[in-house]
This record gives sequence, C-alpha cells and structure tokens, in this order.
Amino acid sequence: MASQAMDSDRGDTLAQADGPDQRQIGAKPAESANAPIPVAILMFPASSASVIFGLYDLLLSVGRDWPLIVGGSPGPQAIRPLLVAAEAGPLTVCNGIPVPVDYPLADCPPVAVVCVPEVNIPPSAPMAGLFDRETDWLAERYRAGATLAASCSGAMLLAEAGLLDGHDATTHWAYCATLRQRFPKVNVHGQRSLVCSGDGQRLIMAGGGTSWLDLALFLIARLVSVEAAMQVAKLNLIDWHQIGQQPYARLAQTRQVEDALIARCQVWIAEHYRSPAPVAAMAKLSGLSERSLNRRFKAATGLSPLEYVHTLRLEEAKQLLEAGDLPVETIARDVGYEDAGFFNRLFQRQVKLTPAQYRKRFRGLRLSLDGPARGESRNASGSDF
Repeated sequence: MASQAMDSDRGDTLAQADGPDQRQIGAKPAESANAPIPVAILMFPASSASVIFGLYDLLLSVGRDWPLIVGGSPGPQAIRPLLVAAEAGPLTVCNGIPVPVDYPLADCPPVAVVCVPEVNIPPSAPMAGLFDRETDWLAERYRAGATLAASCSGAMLLAEAGLLDGHDATTHWAYCATLRQRFPKVNVHGQRSLVCSGDGQRLIMAGGGTSWLDLALFLIARLVSVEAAMQVAKLNLIDWHQIGQQPYARLAQTRQVEDALIARCQVWIAEHYRSPAPVAAMAKLSGLSERSLNRRFKAATGLSPLEYVHTLRLEEAKQLLEAGDLPVETIARDVGYEDAGFFNRLFQRQVKLTPAQYRKRFRGLRLSLDGPARGESRNASGSDF
C-alpha cells in the first residue's frame, strides 16, 4: 500500500503534505470560503490535557497570530478547533484536569478533520470495548469523508475502528508490537515518524510522544497553506528550539502612528530597502538631517534607520533562503549588499546561524511540507523514496 512517510531518525523533516490546492481534504460543511475550517479534537478519559490544549492552541493560532506579531493586529482565524467527547462535559482526562466539551459526539457538526490524541494506557492492557463509542464515531466520520489524524498511540483507536486493515500505519514505538499482534492486517512501520494512507490519504498517523506538533504542522499545510505552517513553526519554535529563537525572529513591523513622518519613511523603505544609500534617501524624503532622522526614527521604532534597513534586508534574505536555491552571494546582492562577506557576517550575528545553516534548517521544512504540491516525493537528503 503506497504511503507518504519519513524515517523517525530524521527529526528535522516531516512527511510531505499536500499543497494549498488540496485544501478540501475532508467532509467540510458548506461554508463560505473565508469561514474557519472546523477541526474536531476527540477527547476521552485516557487522553492528556497537554496534547488536547496543545493541538487546540496551535490550530486556533493559524492565520491569527502571525499578523499580530509582525503587524500589530490579529488576522482572520483560519481553523476552528472543536473539543468533542462521547458525552457532554466537562471531561476529566488522565492527568486529572477537567476539560470543557464543545459538543458530545452525537451533536458534533460536520468537520474536515478529526484529531485523535494519544491513548494513555499500557501497551499490553486490553482495549477491546473501552472505546466503542469513539471508534464507532470515527468510522462514521471517515465514511462521511473526514480525514482522521492520530497522534502517538492514538493510532490504536483507528485500528480498533477497523480502519487500518490493509493500510500502512505508524504509532509510538512502545505500541508497535501490540499493534502488529492485535491487528496483523495492518502494515506497521515503527521507524517512520509520519504516515499517510487510506482512501485519499485520509488516515494520518504520527508516532512519538510529541508527534502532535508534527501532526499539527502537517494538517495546517494541507488545510490552509505551507506558508501558514511555516509561520506557526517559527512562532512556536517547533522542531528546532534547541538553537534558540533568533532564526524564527522577524521584524515586528507595527505601523506606529505617533510620528507620521517616520511612518512615511517606513512605508517608503519597505519598497526601497535595496537602495544603495537608503538612510540618505529617507533623510531626503523626510526633509530632516540624517542626525535628526536617526533620533526620531529610533524614538518611534526602537531601531536606528540603518538597523531597520538591515532587518528588512535580512528578513527578505530569510525568505529567499527558504524558498529557493539561489547562491548566497546572489541573495546578498538581491537584498542590497554588494559585499557577500559582510552579508554573511551580519546574518550570522543577527540570526545566530550562517545563511547556509539557516537554509538547511528551514528549507528542509518548507520542502517537506510543500513537495507534493510541486509533484515531488523526496526524503531529507533529496533522494527519491
């Protein structure tokens, strides 16, 4: 059975996600194009609050938080997460935390995706009969066209629902043997971190304790866009948090309005940051001396005009490094630096990574999410599966 997957030892890479053209991946109700996409998070007593709320917060942030950080105002919400359970809530989950329930299963409206968190019971413990209402509902939603996305040991519920027979699957390493033993018709790939299989690739499984992070990015890329997934990854330091926050930092381009003259300069420099003498040009535009411009600009934005220009140029360089294969020297010239050596030193000082290191980390994420949108199917090293 064909599947899309990635080896679990390549932690810096996700399995390929469909591009924006594949937005309709489940039984999305008849809504306007701008309405948030409904995604259900299935809860049960053996699930944990951290995964439930983590998924909820990441999905809720899509489209909303990135514009808030970089522009000062929240954007339109792209996904509407719903907390669902067998009965009306609140539901007390495995770590003793009561969680509100938006809908009991019987009343849940149509959704595009159902997320299944981990099952916190020992791998050897019997599960037959423990989740009958949940597995019946999952099977019903799958037949209706929804995508089912299971994190960690949540794949066991998909198997209990009879949905994995004859299909590729993955789960937490501690449950792989149990999954094979109890469901011999399932093709278990314990070495893979993420697998898509089933009708229309609508069964998605991510293995590992924190795999819900990868799962969330994958779903965001498929439901909304690769760019939205990249934004969520950067805002939340997903996958590469050990290197610090600098690679994810972008200029918070809040349009300050207190100083209209400086705001005019900001608008101009956003289009002309490649200019060979941008600070002098802003001084001429403002009618101020460079010294006066420096003082007023820093008071309004917290950055000197030159620091502001460097930041804009570096942000454009980041996008070019993520999105293409242009040589670093070419990117340096494209954003306004004739001296590639100076650009490299400045980039490393500000971002805490060299341009090559930044490309290796972030280009990989973009490609892994965006690949099939361009008809590609590659692993992290660039070779075909």
